[in-house]
Amino acid sequence: MSQAERAGELSALDPSPRQTDELLAAAGGLVRALMTAHRDGDVLGHPRGDDLTRQLLTARPPASPTPVEDALATIGSVLATGADNAAPGELAYIPGSGLLTAAVADLIGGVANRYTGLSAFTPAAVALEQGVLSWLTELFGLPDTAQGLLLSGGSAANLTAVVAARDAHARGAVDRACLYVGQHAHASVRKAARIAGFTDEQVRVCTSADGLRLDPEAVRIAIKQDLADGLVPVAVVGAAGTTNTGSIDPLHELADVAREHGVWFHVDAAYGGFFQLTERGRQLLAGIERADSITLDPHKSLFLPFGTGALLVRDRAHLAASFAEEADYLRDAEEEPPALPDFSALGPELTREWRGLRLWLPLMLHGTDAFTAALDRALDLARWASEELVGDDHVEVVSAPELSILTFRVPGDDASQDRALARIHADGHVRLSSTVLDGRVVLRLAVLSHRTSEDTLSRAVSAIREAASAATATAGAAEGGREG
Repeated sequence: MSQAERAGELSALDPSPRQTDELLAAAGGLVRALMTAHRDGDVLGHPRGDDLTRQLLTARPPASPTPVEDALATIGSVLATGADNAAPGELAYIPGSGLLTAAVADLIGGVANRYTGLSAFTPAAVALEQGVLSWLTELFGLPDTAQGLLLSGGSAANLTAVVAARDAHARGAVDRACLYVGQHAHASVRKAARIAGFTDEQVRVCTSADGLRLDPEAVRIAIKQDLADGLVPVAVVGAAGTTNTGSIDPLHELADVAREHGVWFHVDAAYGGFFQLTERGRQLLAGIERADSITLDPHKSLFLPFGTGALLVRDRAHLAASFAEEADYLRDAEEEPPALPDFSALGPELTREWRGLRLWLPLMLHGTDAFTAALDRALDLARWASEELVGDDHVEVVSAPELSILTFRVPGDDASQDRALARIHADGHVRLSSTVLDGRVVLRLAVLSHRTSEDTLSRAVSAIREAASAATATAGAAEGGREG
């Protein structure tokens, strides 16, 4: 330790109060500019930033401090490139909009740096997080034995659920275990199965009765066949809002199949789960309360920053059975009060950030009604867009929105869909995506961002109509040429 440090001076890594104020003020200016861009800006149209990318790849940290304004200028340059997926016109994939209040929570949580893996170290911080998790289990109608866990996202939540299901039904027999999913199950479910020791052949991809939703009878037949072959059915995975179309699998019927055969019932509700806050959503998601586990993504339909996923499990004992471990170096930790969990004993992370704060603060500052209203608006906007496009002779609506995703095609082949998508993206304000249904490329519009407005959807529908009209003209000219 240096003489200066022994005399009580601050470490060079801790700014003084004045430096702290200056840093926060400078960062605040950048944040204000970002918020303006998010509200009013375009998704596309920014440069790719190839030169900047090359510079950053070769840049290395300096030995001496960089002025704050220079470092923030570099960040600003980065943010002036690429797609702004937090802008109101982001209608591709599953939009993630992000809340300033959650970012403020991250700032506080990062500076405080409280350890929440074990409740004994900061019981009140764990209690704050556990209170929000209890609200979630109550929201989904789970019993008092239920437990929530905040993770990095839906992929980590699905993996944690698959491991818990495997250990509950096939501990030591993963070589004979089978998992049952739908054609439109998220890729993270299959990845989770591989990590948990299932081979691709042990993941049964069951058919859909309507091409969109998992058929419970197909699952029942697959389970019976596997039992006859001496295999071990482990879990049925249903979707509460598929990524492709937003469709909801028949949850009650799948729960019946799982109960009939004594297997785990997991619902991947990463996209659609928080529509449970709305009256329409609760009706559509009926049966989710029968799940053994539910994946949620607050960074999707609660608009939090990326890196916020959640898992709800019907019986916390299953999480402890898979993830609790004793460690000699933790022998000094005090026993936690009965009401407080050790999150490190319920999931794969021992060291974890205080994720609960980034969920708690926005809910406190905005209130749940604000989130319900934003989700209701997403449902309304998606239905309006679908109705507008159904009335257009040049557009084929392939799947109307059950929640807030719709798919459609314009005249022509698959290449025509790609050309139409490029045309829709031309002015940069909105971005859609494409996927494949029944072997055909379809275009896809997903409404979820709390910033998406009626004006944005109107611009999107106008752009779609123009692209469809152009595709019609092109298809007609091609047909006329063939006839000639």
